[in-house]
Amino acid sequence: MIIKMTTSTMKDFNTSNDGFLVSGKIIPTFKDKVWTFTEEICAEPYFKKYEEDEIDLSYIEDIEKAVFFYYIDNSCVGQIKMCSNWNGYVLIEDIAVAKNYRKNGVGTTLLNKAIEWAKERNCCGLMLETQDINVSACHFYAKNQFVIGAVDTMLYSNFPTANELAIFWYYKF
Repeated sequence: MIIKMTTSTMKDFNTSNDGFLVSGKIIPTFKDKVWTFTEEICAEPYFKKYEEDEIDLSYIEDIEKAVFFYYIDNSCVGQIKMCSNWNGYVLIEDIAVAKNYRKNGVGTTLLNKAIEWAKERNCCGLMLETQDINVSACHFYAKNQFVIGAVDTMLYSNFPTANELAIFWYYKF
């Protein structure tokens, strides 16, 4: 069941942020104005967990922002945080599915909710950013008809993750 975040459900924000195993990275290639990618396996896999995302009441009060939770048996197992963006797309700021519920349709259901929400606002599609080392997420977006629109080599250059590339994915209606 998907429910829009309210003040009474805000406590569930970040509960599905379990992290992931980094097993490699995608290698994006731009040729003839089209992005494609291959995958490179890393010698020593490691675990990565993103920092807890901050949330505020504007995601409840502002009609151009939203968080939706996915519940199974009263437990929040997924979330998607998004907002209308200046370029006509809805920017997915975060999508997370609890480890034990991945590859069971939760993420796709949340993306479908984002599509519905974006269409209600007459937006032209969805966009998001993830890192090249989040291979499973990249495959998930590609499977759901997202395409790479850009690669940023500098976005993380001032952080310990300086070796990671930012991959921008788009789903156009």
